[in-house]
Amino acid sequence: MPSHIRTPRLGRLPDDVRRALVTARRQRGWSQAELGRRVGLPQVHISGIETGKVAPRCDTLLDLVRVLDFDLLLVPRSLVPAVQALIRDYRDPGGRQIDDDEEERPLYASDGEEEVSGDES
Repeated sequence: MPSHIRTPRLGRLPDDVRRALVTARRQRGWSQAELGRRVGLPQVHISGIETGKVAPRCDTLLDLVRVLDFDLLLVPRSLVPAVQALIRDYRDPGGRQIDDDEEERPLYASDGEEEVSGDES
């Protein structure tokens, strides 16, 4: 296999994915044992995934997210900020109030990204 195709594998799920799995499980009031029962894994394996000691196989990850009523999607990187904004709005439909001295951020701006005005010469 050409070296440009092979990339180093992550030793575990990214922290934000692991936190989302834990949060989703807890919101349902499930123990690790209950989640494991629903996906056919022992509690110790669920614990290993949640703590980052175990990197789940792709099919295991799909089983976990689906039983927790989520799904995995491939999103073009250019659309990630827009998708993240939609998720933020879904989680907080009321939104937060914007102070008078704070500028409103466009829907598609990512954190730390500033809007560039076309009027600058």
